[in-house]
Amino acid sequence: MAKNTICLWYDKDAEAAARFYAETFPDSAVGVVHRAPSDYPSGKRGDVLTVEFTVAGVPCMGLNGGPAFKHNEAFSFQIATDDQQETDRLLERHCRRWRPGECVRLVQGQVGRLLANHAARADGGAGGRRR
Repeated sequence: MAKNTICLWYDKDAEAAARFYAETFPDSAVGVVHRAPSDYPSGKRGDVLTVEFTVAGVPCMGLNGGPAFKHNEAFSFQIATDDQQETDRLLERHCRRWRPGECVRLVQGQVGRLLANHAARADGGAGGRRR
């Protein structure tokens, strides 16, 4: 069991975000979806409260916490790819059902942020420059 889980706050799109990541990146999956057992002040019985998921093997939890905090580019998954073809394949895996430009809006907007980088770097490490 992981000792650290990334918690991402969403208004109400935690499940959609988890499914987006699971469909887009290898070694990613949606786990348990926790739903409200009864009506509550800002929602109804059955509404998604939290979602457990993994992105590239990293355990995460999506929290539908309401509009107080907006999900934005201050947090992004940085996925290392071997080359541009792998980056394109990962994007195509999710974007093939969208018209041009729509997937970019989806990635940058309501569901989450996507930052795909190449693993081939000058220093061979995660912090190096691209060649």
